[in-house]
Amino acid sequence: MVTLSTADNALKEVYLGVVSNQLNTTINPLLARINQTSSDVWGKEIRKLAPYGINGGIGAGTEDGDLPVSAGNNYAQFVLPLKNLYGKIEISDKAIRASEHSEGAFVNLLNDEMEGLVKASSFNFGRMLFGDGSGFLAKITGNTTNTITVDSVINLMEGMVVDVVTSTGSAIKTTLRITSIDRANKTITVNSTLTNDAYKSANYRLCVQGSYNNEITGLGAIFKDSGTLYGLDRANYKWLVPYMKDIKDSSNLTDISDVTIQRAIDELDENANSQVDFIVCSAGVKRNYQSYLASYRSNINVLNLEGGFKAISYNGIPLVSDRFVPANTMYLLNTKEFNLHQLCDWKWLEGEDGRVIKQTLGKPTYQATLVKYADIICNKPSGQAMITGIKES
Repeated sequence: MVTLSTADNALKEVYLGVVSNQLNTTINPLLARINQTSSDVWGKEIRKLAPYGINGGIGAGTEDGDLPVSAGNNYAQFVLPLKNLYGKIEISDKAIRASEHSEGAFVNLLNDEMEGLVKASSFNFGRMLFGDGSGFLAKITGNTTNTITVDSVINLMEGMVVDVVTSTGSAIKTTLRITSIDRANKTITVNSTLTNDAYKSANYRLCVQGSYNNEITGLGAIFKDSGTLYGLDRANYKWLVPYMKDIKDSSNLTDISDVTIQRAIDELDENANSQVDFIVCSAGVKRNYQSYLASYRSNINVLNLEGGFKAISYNGIPLVSDRFVPANTMYLLNTKEFNLHQLCDWKWLEGEDGRVIKQTLGKPTYQATLVKYADIICNKPSGQAMITGIKES
């Protein structure tokens, strides 16, 4: 007979390992390449010594002259708070009772919930990898009583719960659930009544519920030329600034080519001693590159990546597209310089009694929550590159 105790044991002993592996390796090809470690985690923070430059104690001299002056490695300390990542499932009491005499029905119930959790996590964690940690999804350009017009719908999906916030994160309206999306017209419908056209002039933004400045420090935070990163001012540490090249001709977008890609790779190799091992771009940029290869009758080689992903090859370097990469953009990365620092791997939140399934307060439902405390650090931002201004096909 299936009971809550049975369900609790199944989540801890059967599903946790499988779901953790899926969340770590199969939801995004870039995440699958990033090393995960518990090193450099101190309390609630990541504190990491990052070497930069080279040792200065090198020199040549005469047979009986002075030896070179010692000058050791240069270090800077990165400081970053661990982010709190959650994934929640909910099962109704009615559904549990309906399947209590059928183990097969109960297994299907749990499978459906876990598959939904992995699907939602794939979307949200993939989005965070390319974000700047702010949680911003889109800028609002207008609204009616229950429809919001935005500048982009790339980061939005039906079912998401979002807040309307100012550019500094102050909440204007919270917990709106997206019920439908018109992608052609860049409008979303929400399950709440809004003040007619109140958000247009203020240029408010959509943010994941309660997530302002609480998300992973993704590529959007790294590819900037000013401000701070990991607690350090880029004005004082120029090696925190990546290689960024806009290839627009005047105001016109330009086709991507092997020469453009190779120039960025050479810049990283020569100036940062960094070797690109992963290229990711928007789908339109990938199609543009495929058109370039086809125009020169070049074969398009396909690579199989960890996690079951496939990529086309640029001189043996995997090139993939991702829906969350900004339009007209290509990233060239040395993924060996990235680490996901974590307090622990995915775990179920447990009560004092050791149970992971708990009744929702005041409701005939039960919830279980996965949690991970982690964030991503790039050890050498100057060893990464971004090309913009690329024409999309």
